[in-house]
Amino acid sequence: MSISTKMKTFLERASWIRKMFEQGAELKERHGHDNVFDFSLGNPNLEPPILFKTALLKATQAKGIGHHAYMPNSGYMSVREAVAGFVSSEQGIKLAPDHVIMTCGAAGALNVILKTILNSGDEVITPAPYFPEYNFYVDNHGGVLKTVPTKPDFSLDLDSIEEAITQKTRAILINSPHNPTGQVYDEKELIELGELLNNRIRKGDQIIYLISDEPYRKIVYDNVRVPSILSCYSESLIATSYSKDLSIPGERIGFLVVNPEARHREDLLAGMNLANRILGFVNAPALMQRTIQDLQGVSVDVKFYQEKRDMISEGLERIGYRFERPKGAFYLFVQSPIDDDVRFVQALQEELILTVPGSGFGCAGYFRIAFCVDDDTIVRALPGFERAFERVR
Repeated sequence: MSISTKMKTFLERASWIRKMFEQGAELKERHGHDNVFDFSLGNPNLEPPILFKTALLKATQAKGIGHHAYMPNSGYMSVREAVAGFVSSEQGIKLAPDHVIMTCGAAGALNVILKTILNSGDEVITPAPYFPEYNFYVDNHGGVLKTVPTKPDFSLDLDSIEEAITQKTRAILINSPHNPTGQVYDEKELIELGELLNNRIRKGDQIIYLISDEPYRKIVYDNVRVPSILSCYSESLIATSYSKDLSIPGERIGFLVVNPEARHREDLLAGMNLANRILGFVNAPALMQRTIQDLQGVSVDVKFYQEKRDMISEGLERIGYRFERPKGAFYLFVQSPIDDDVRFVQALQEELILTVPGSGFGCAGYFRIAFCVDDDTIVRALPGFERAFERVR
């Protein structure tokens, strides 16, 4: 056999998002790029802010030796100072630079965290629907991903989480603002989740980490506020990136944060520094670190995404689709008009519309639309959404 049995299995289970992206490439080849309406991939379509381009130019023109050399695995001290200062104000809890590790995006941060905390067979609980790559990230480090249902509006079902916890539970992994639903967990439910986990600590010294995956933190609508996870639970960890708020997913720059009140903080940070190296990342890209140092709090203009959300939401509502209007991120998670979400996604493909079935996110009966596309794509696709809706009914 040319590849491992595990990788062969993974290829068969590979992300629906990528599958749809690849099928879309074939359709575009046959029908022309402008005639295919691609809502499959959460690839930001806004240009990075002009301040990013200015900072990038400044970083590339810096003179002196060592600008592209190795640095500590945790990243440049000056960059971590800038990040710690901004996140302190954002989270309402004082961070030092040593509580921050620069990473190769949020995916890199999650893998570093999981490598550090998981023993073989440990369980990580995540609410479904969920980002499908979590399966692979947890498996990378010998863990087992367990999913639990959410409430009808996709908020946290704390009873389901509590019921799923066992002696093997090592972490709860949440994502807010959420991919694929756009839900933002409110402060009350996060405080209650923190108290639930604190009760487990009091009962038997079982520390369960709460990992918050936050790359969409700045992409929120209607004055929604994303609560501070660090203030809600002391054994919390953050994984995030600049991919969405600066529209630079290809640059692979992000960071992780360890709560300064975590009881094994020093061990966690030492382990994560080592994991950053031995996983092959070594360190986050030097050029990108220097670029984002002066961009703390800078973001694309979210009003453009909100306008896209409203445009496609109003169009689909007129047709008869049902969904929760998202509070953040740039996705709609829509109920399929028929039970078979894969079949309905195929019906949309016949209209040259590319979406992703909810089955790929662990939630059959829905499909995801990534509305980070040109307005013209939304307008021209709506008749096809209507034809598919009427045809299957």
